[in-house]
Parts: sequence; C-alpha cells; structure tokens
Amino acid sequence: MRYVLHSMKMLWKSATQYRSSLVMQIIAQLIMTAGDLLAVLVLMDRFLHIGRWQPAEVLFFFGVMQLTFAMTECFNRGLGSFEGMIGSGAFDSVLLRPRGLLLQVICSQLDPRRFGSFLVGGAAVALASRTLGLRWTAAKALLFGETILGSLMLLMGLFLIEATMCFFSVRSIEMVNALTYGGRSTCQYPIDIYPKPLRLLFLYVAPIALCMHLPVSVILDRPMFAVPGWCVWAAPLTGLLFFLLMVRAWYFGVRHYRSTGS
Repeated sequence: MRYVLHSMKMLWKSATQYRSSLVMQIIAQLIMTAGDLLAVLVLMDRFLHIGRWQPAEVLFFFGVMQLTFAMTECFNRGLGSFEGMIGSGAFDSVLLRPRGLLLQVICSQLDPRRFGSFLVGGAAVALASRTLGLRWTAAKALLFGETILGSLMLLMGLFLIEATMCFFSVRSIEMVNALTYGGRSTCQYPIDIYPKPLRLLFLYVAPIALCMHLPVSVILDRPMFAVPGWCVWAAPLTGLLFFLLMVRAWYFGVRHYRSTGS
C-alpha cells in the first residue's frame, strides 16, 4: 500500500502541474455526466414509474453506478489504456522492475478528471435519498460501502478482460466495451426492467447487477430477488471473486507476451 499511495501522490502532482487545464477538464466531465443525469430527471418528470420502480429509486441506481464507474476510471486508467502500453513497448520496461506487474500497470496512470463524474453520482444518490425519505442505518451504510467496493473490483475485472486480450490481438478489443461502457449504460437502470437475455448477461456473465443491484434494492427496502439475508451481503463479494479470476487470466496473457520486437 505504501507503493500504491506513493505512486498516486506522484501522479496527482503530475496532473496538477497545469491546474487551469485540469479544472476545465473536470468541469467538462461534470457537464457530460450531468447530461446523463438530466435524462434521468426528465424520466422522473414524465413517468410515474419505470417497471416497478419509482423515478427516485431509478435515480438512486444511476447515482451508485456513476459513483462506482467514476472511481474505476480514475484509479484504473492504467488498465483502461493498456493497449497503448503494449503497442509502444512500454510493458517491456515494466517486466524489468522488481514489483508486481499488475500493481505497476494499475499505478501507472491516474485520471482526476473523473472527479466531475463522481460529484454528479454523489449528487444523484443524495437527491434520491432525500426524495425517497430514505432512512440510513449503520447496516445500510455498511452495505452501501461494501457494494461500492465490490462493484469497483468487478469493473476492474471487466477492464482486465480487455487488457488480457491485448496480449493476443491489439486490434480486436473493442467488443469488450459492450461489457464495460455498455454495462455502465445498461446497469445505471434497474436490471429487472430489461428483457431476459440482458438480465442473464449482467447477472451471470458480467455480474454487475448481481454485485450492485441486489444490495442496492435492499438498501431501498425493495428487494429485487427473494434471497436469504446473507446472500445480500455476499453479493458484492462476487466483484472480488470476478477480479481475482480475471487476474489469473491476465497473468496467463503475460506468459504469452512476445514483446514488440523493437
């Protein structure tokens, strides 16, 4: 953790060398994400319910997804741009350093611009909580924190799929965006409003909904599935499990890495 914190500190110093530029980029990200928030607010104004969900409950799902994805893009930029590291040959130098490979890749970049998206997500959660009159207990707060961390690990695992494919084919990784950015767009709304194929995809293949939507629905006092209480607390742990499985897959790719030949 000392290595991680030191790396993040140095990356933050680098990012803030041109502060005006950074502030403008944060504002730009805030405006772009606010456009998505505006779409949800329009839905809230036009419809009394979406499926079985009240508009404010949909806004809560939206906020949780935006919070989690903003954190992922901020601290996981190294994996998100791994294609460039492979293409430029920079990964060769990573192999020479006496530190964990994956840790070095994750700590190679930081994207503080996503702070704007983080603010929008936080505002959406706060607004939804106030509109619903949601009563926050210690158990709900703890489950909320576990959900955010579990979903963060799950999204990092999805980005690891893309990074793993870079070892075999740099040009054919765009299809993974259906699970990463496509998953964000889909799962910012409750999963049970979608057709069965999409529900199966994001519950069992890329289990964003299992990790995020099940505990969020319990926080809202509207359980999405009839499952025992322990399953609600175990659901976010699928994010950690998924991440660990993708780590194994990534190191499988490392063993097949053939360098750039330069």
